[in-house]
Amino acid sequence: MAGSSLLVLIDDIASLLDDVAGMTKVAARKTAGVLGDDLALNAEQVSGVKADRELPVVWAVAKGSLLNKIILVPGALAISYFIPWLIVPLLMLGGLFLCFEGFEKVAHKFLHSAEEDAAHRAELKSVLSQTKQDVLEFEKRKIKGAIRTDFILSAEIIVLTLGTVAAEPLKVQLGVLIGMSMLVTVGVYGLVAGIVKLDDLGLYLAQKPEAGAITRKLGQGILATAPKLMKALSVVGTIAMFMVGGGILVHGLPFLHHFIEHLTGDMVALAAMLLPILLEALVGVIAGGLVLLIIELSKKIVGKSEAA
Repeated sequence: MAGSSLLVLIDDIASLLDDVAGMTKVAARKTAGVLGDDLALNAEQVSGVKADRELPVVWAVAKGSLLNKIILVPGALAISYFIPWLIVPLLMLGGLFLCFEGFEKVAHKFLHSAEEDAAHRAELKSVLSQTKQDVLEFEKRKIKGAIRTDFILSAEIIVLTLGTVAAEPLKVQLGVLIGMSMLVTVGVYGLVAGIVKLDDLGLYLAQKPEAGAITRKLGQGILATAPKLMKALSVVGTIAMFMVGGGILVHGLPFLHHFIEHLTGDMVALAAMLLPILLEALVGVIAGGLVLLIIELSKKIVGKSEAA
């Protein structure tokens, strides 16, 4: 009897793992676009620290990302079960935040004078050349910003995953959410660590004494490409904020979603695929601009009231 019970238990576990693996693959396909945005955003967020501190910063952000998911997974399950209507408003707030951050980056040169930018660069250079405590404070700010952005993207990934397995039993939902959380954290931050250390790899290959001409040229090519890649990731990361944030807003506002669907309904396949993405990004730009405008006006109003 005990032996047969054990076999039944093993069979149940195997079936559960098979279901979880299958549903995780489906969820990974549905969240692939967000994963790409997550990679670009986080590689850009952790850039700018000293070379010998890049991996510790990536590791700190990865631990923060894992903590985000430890909070989000049970939270998503609880909200889905008890107050499912709250998921969309929370996602909308997250989408607005991403749009605001993206627009603030684009508008930075218009909101800050050349003198302020020069002072900021001088301060940054001074911090990186000063005491260890100053450097650690700078790193903490970078880490907090990256973890904050990761929280929003992780929330979207988890909600999309939850939507994929909504009809499955609770144990399958939990297994898939945990599996996706681990896959996203390890995959994204493993790639981020590789990207930020590309220049070190190029320098090693270029200066390796026993290296041949091809190896040295490869190292020099990596050294030349790495800064351009980081700049490209910064641009892609900003665009991703508008795409992800705008996409959240569009899907949370049925009239916008249906309007875009109607607009692209009769188009050929490629246009029907690209135009919604562009329109969602445009919505993200407009929303980010409105949020930034409201914040700046609020600051001026509060400043005038305090002065009075």
